[in-house]
Amino acid sequence: MSDDVKDAGLVAMISSILGGNKRAADSVAPPPLIEGPPPTAPTNGFEPVEPPAKIATTPDGKRLLPAEVIADLVLGELRKMENFPATGVTVTVYGYRHWNAMITFAPFSTSFQNATRFRQAMPDLVFKLRRFVELEI
Repeated sequence: MSDDVKDAGLVAMISSILGGNKRAADSVAPPPLIEGPPPTAPTNGFEPVEPPAKIATTPDGKRLLPAEVIADLVLGELRKMENFPATGVTVTVYGYRHWNAMITFAPFSTSFQNATRFRQAMPDLVFKLRRFVELEI
């Protein structure tokens, strides 16, 4: 078999995969638009806007936040540290009155020395956040 025949067969196969052999008449037409009532706009020109939700606070002024939000706050503060890994880190918030946070690392996400440094920073960070945030149950 000559190289020209092999090339022609290869080109034909690629064209059939990519749809190169289709004619304009064979192409699929898009579905017709569905007829229906036109969209209506509010009479005053503005969408109704809900007032922002009131932030729950404790009697001493601390914000009540769910565990996931507090974990995101802790993780955000840790990300400011040098050599903090971009992925493979989980922060878990637990407890009630005196909530706490635990940090875990996926294998090979950071070095042992850096993981130790981040774990040592956690108590100070949690202590500072406890002054402003309370765990919502």
